[in-house]
Amino acid sequence: MTETLSLQQARKLVLHAQLLPPTAARGSAIDASLAAIEQLAYVQIDTISVIQRAHHHTLWNRNPRYQVEHLDRLVKDKKVFEYWSHAAAYLPMRDYRFSLPRKHAFASGQQKHWYNKNTQLMDAILKRISEEGPLMAKDFEHHGKKTGDWASKPAKQALECLFMQGDLMVPYRQNFHKVYQLTERVLPTTINTSVPSQEEHSRFLVTSYLRANGLGQASEMVYLLKNNKKAIESTLNEMLNSGEVDRFNVNGHHYFALPASLTLLSKPLARSKLKILSPFDNLLIQRKRMQKRFDFDYLIECYVPKAKRQYGYFSLPILWDGRLVARMDCKAQRSSQTLHIFNLVLEPWLKRLDAFSLALVKELAMFMRFNQCTALHLSISQANAKHLNTTLISQLTAFGTI
Repeated sequence: MTETLSLQQARKLVLHAQLLPPTAARGSAIDASLAAIEQLAYVQIDTISVIQRAHHHTLWNRNPRYQVEHLDRLVKDKKVFEYWSHAAAYLPMRDYRFSLPRKHAFASGQQKHWYNKNTQLMDAILKRISEEGPLMAKDFEHHGKKTGDWASKPAKQALECLFMQGDLMVPYRQNFHKVYQLTERVLPTTINTSVPSQEEHSRFLVTSYLRANGLGQASEMVYLLKNNKKAIESTLNEMLNSGEVDRFNVNGHHYFALPASLTLLSKPLARSKLKILSPFDNLLIQRKRMQKRFDFDYLIECYVPKAKRQYGYFSLPILWDGRLVARMDCKAQRSSQTLHIFNLVLEPWLKRLDAFSLALVKELAMFMRFNQCTALHLSISQANAKHLNTTLISQLTAFGTI
C-alpha cells in the first residue's frame, strides 16, 4: 500500500534530513562538523571563491560553530577523505569501502577517465612518491606544452588518474592545492578495505541517500552514477517488500523513505530561521529535484554569458519558512572586508515581507562575519529595489551604503 504525504510534509522531511535550519548540536564544534558530513554523506568541494568556498559554506549552514580549519583537521585526523561523489567531495572515512567500486571501474577501464592514461608516467610517479613521500603536481617538472581540456600538464593528469583509481589519496592540501600520497600510507589501519558486493553497494546508495535527503526516487539516487539504476531499482523493491523502506505518494509522484526518518515529521521545524545557501549545497545540487519538491527553478549563472544572466554571476538561494523564497547575488571583497549585494530577487508569491526582512538582516550579520566582512554595500538597481519592501531596504541600509 502506498501512503500519501502532503508537499509540506515532504519539504519538512527533506529539510530535517538535510539539517536545515540547524539545531543545537552536542559535543565539540569539530564533532558537529563531522556529524554533518556523515549525515549528508558528502560535501562538494568547489574552487569558486566569490564568497567563502562551497564546502565551508555548506558545513557552516549546518553547524553555526563551524570553522574553516575543521575540514583540514578532519582530513589529517583521517575522519574524512577526498574523493568523488557526483563531483569532487569530502566523504566520511567510515564509508571508504563504498568508494572502491568506482575506483576499480577506473582502474579496469570499465569507466573512462576524462584524461587518457599514461601508464609509464603513472608508474614513474608512484615510484617517486614511494621513495620521496607526499608530492604535489608542481613537484613534477614539465617544460613542454600543457595538454587536455583544462590545459594541465601530463604529470597532473597522471596524478589524477592514480587518484581516481585509488592508488593515491590526498592526506592534506597546501594553499588549496592537492598533496598526493600512496593510499596505504593514508588509510587508517582499522579501515575496512574489502570491496562491497553489488547488493551491499546498492543498499549503501539507497540508505545513505534516504538518510541524507528524507525521501527520494531511484533516478535521484543514481544521479551522475553510471550503470547503477537497475540494481538500485531491484534493491528498492527488495527493501520495500521486507519493510526496510516505505513508499509514499507526494503530489502525484512516488517516493521512498526510511521508516525511521518519518519520526522527523513530529519534530518542529525552525521556520523563522533564514539560511543563505551555496549554489552547490546538498539540498540544491539536483535542480529537477528542487523544482519538484520546492517549486524553485534555479540555475547557477557563473557559467552563463553575462548578457544572458537573469539573477547574477553567483546568486545564492535563500531558505526561510520551510521554502526557497529568494536569491541574492553577492561577493565578498576581502581587501576592503565588504560584502557587496548586487541583486536580491524575491519569489513572487512571498507575502510576509516584514518577517522575511527581519530574518534576512539577522542572518546577514552572521553571514558577513563568516565571510570576514565588516561592511555591507548594496548595489541593487532601482528597478529591482522597487520590488523590495521598505522594511528590508531600511534594515539593509542600516548595515552600510547603497
